[in-house]
Amino acid sequence: MAREICRGAGVKGEPVGRQEVSRWEQGKRTPRQWLPFIAAALGVSVEVLQGPQNPDQPPLPTLSDFLPDGDPLAPLRSREGRRVGPGQVGDLQKRVHGLRLADDVLAGGDLIRPALRELRVAVRVYREGTHSGEVGRALLGQIGELAQIAGWIASDAGQHGDAERIYRLGFSAAMQADDRTLAGNLAGSLAYQLSNTGREVEGARLARAALDGAGPGAPPRARALYLDRVAWAHTKAGETQLAMRALGEAGEVLAADSAGIESPAYLYWVDAGELKVMESRVHTEMHRPLRAVPLLRDVLSRYDTTHTRELALYLSWLAVALADANEPEEAAATAERVSTLSETVTSDRTAARVRVVRERLEGYRDVPEVRAVLDGAA
Repeated sequence: MAREICRGAGVKGEPVGRQEVSRWEQGKRTPRQWLPFIAAALGVSVEVLQGPQNPDQPPLPTLSDFLPDGDPLAPLRSREGRRVGPGQVGDLQKRVHGLRLADDVLAGGDLIRPALRELRVAVRVYREGTHSGEVGRALLGQIGELAQIAGWIASDAGQHGDAERIYRLGFSAAMQADDRTLAGNLAGSLAYQLSNTGREVEGARLARAALDGAGPGAPPRARALYLDRVAWAHTKAGETQLAMRALGEAGEVLAADSAGIESPAYLYWVDAGELKVMESRVHTEMHRPLRAVPLLRDVLSRYDTTHTRELALYLSWLAVALADANEPEEAAATAERVSTLSETVTSDRTAARVRVVRERLEGYRDVPEVRAVLDGAA
């Protein structure tokens, strides 16, 4: 919108940016002199924009609003499969955890096939096999966990439509298993994807629904993760104050965690360092390099270099923050590392971040180090 307004007004540079558009949307400022160009960009008359606006306020969504149509996990009326017991559930649990650990060091393109295969088998075992109510609930819980990591892998592979369907399947399983913490994790994962794929408003609504739906009884690590995703959703939607408030709440909640509080195994990676990563990303997105750069450098100084995808992603945020800080030479060196690392992983996320970094560096093309990186990429 900002680019279209500037283009329509025939002005050079960017006197109108995304933050200014956000202020208009939230009613914090009135565009006035830009109104004709906003109308032209939207293809409406100025009178339409000046007319009274009384939109209906929809009720806040709940987690149940995001359940898939029908019931993809409905057991078959005539079950001919084998009897499923706790042993098979335990085996599935180990495979799910193994897939989750593999995702730490491999990318979506490498893992998408085995992840989908495991999910299909797990759903078939639940639907076709015979089992007690307790075993059935345990199976549903593992299907939910498997769907969360499979959805994450599909999203990383760039298969966003498949990822959304997988997340909703897992969400249905978690709700049927009466596991609100897992349901919140799945809903938050989908909200994160929506926020990153141009559906920021939906992402913010779903992230908040995940937090509210899990309730105050969720473990501190889980609530910190939900708030982390709420912060990112608000950041992508241009809602700075809401994002910073959610980040602060996430830190407070995580501080209440202790060795005596049991958390699901899938939250093993949620810690103070992860919150610091999100804080640095939020500051980068808000063009606050003086805050983002020290945080990112601290995180990267202690990061496990075997996690190539995450290392490339975090370095991409540092490259953008350095460019915002008017340090083009250092940004170029960091961008070169991002490109080198991204070439070794089949991740849509890293590929997208490489494009963001290169676009940000274009403004410094006259700097030799930057030109070398951009020309080499071309």
